[in-house]
Amino acid sequence: MRGSLTVATIFGTKVRVHFTFALLLIWVGAVYFGQGGWAAAFAGIAFILALFACVVAHEFGHILTARRYGIVTRDMILLPIGGLARLEHIPRIPQQELLVALAGPAVNLAIAAILLILVGGFPETGWQSLFDPEARFLDRLALANLLIATFNMLPAFPMDGGRVLRALLAFRIDHGQATQIAASIGQGIAFAFGLLGLLGGNPLLIFIALFVYLGAGSEALMGRVQHAIEGYLAGSAAITSLERLTPDQRIAEAADMLIRTTQKELPVVDGMGRFQGLVTADGLVKGLREHGSEAMVGDIMQTDIAMIAADAPLADCLAGMQDGGKAAVAVTGQDGSLIGLVTMENLSEFMLLRSAQPNHR
Repeated sequence: MRGSLTVATIFGTKVRVHFTFALLLIWVGAVYFGQGGWAAAFAGIAFILALFACVVAHEFGHILTARRYGIVTRDMILLPIGGLARLEHIPRIPQQELLVALAGPAVNLAIAAILLILVGGFPETGWQSLFDPEARFLDRLALANLLIATFNMLPAFPMDGGRVLRALLAFRIDHGQATQIAASIGQGIAFAFGLLGLLGGNPLLIFIALFVYLGAGSEALMGRVQHAIEGYLAGSAAITSLERLTPDQRIAEAADMLIRTTQKELPVVDGMGRFQGLVTADGLVKGLREHGSEAMVGDIMQTDIAMIAADAPLADCLAGMQDGGKAAVAVTGQDGSLIGLVTMENLSEFMLLRSAQPNHR
């Protein structure tokens, strides 16, 4: 989310645009300007904007379908390579994941069908119209939507087709196994793309291969992590032996605490022990530079840290840290009192110790 700007809120979901998207528009404008001047440049930029409007519609196909199953999507981001909707979590019920995954490409197919009806059918020049700047605007947009739908249905993560494949496999086997099989197939497809790109001297295919390979590997790793922590509660992995700060303590006291303890994250609580925020080592150094040692801890603490109930699934802690790249989440009691912290480091240790037990899944 870093380097992105919120441009709209649609159905309660923020639409963000990364700054690199502007670089794409500049590049497209420059290429078309070289071919036909300002008129061509504006036409090329208009086509890209229309295309990415369809990408936004694609993502909202996922978002609104997921919402039917109670899954919140806080925001989506537009990048030069496409859109990314950050669903709170991926449905674990195969039928739900299947419908959520199919909803995006279905939107593109619907847009393509409407546009082809408006222009009177498939272009006479076929797919060549997509790459012809002289072709009709709507012809090119219809073909682009067909291409988006087709590409997204490749059975490889992080495309929708990879999730469709996993959902279909999960009807018959365990979700974790389905993830590993789908990821392996995706990496096989990535290898084939990379080989074709090298043999044909096509850098685009090589880029796609790398994108797919890394996406499949990331999904496989996340699947293993989620499977390992499934069934455990947040309180079972929390660090409970903690030094704590209050908002009115001086930054100098926080610095002393950081040195005296092995903690890299210092929780801040009020007089009733309720969680207020978090001071990290990096935040403390920045605070000393900007505010000095006599400033208050409340001036430098992070307040957007997720608070997870102790009896909530441990997977919620993982999601809370991934959302915005936070160092930790606070595990709290029903009254908001701090019980402990869960960090990536102690979550890894928890998984390692559990996997070493003979009766571990």
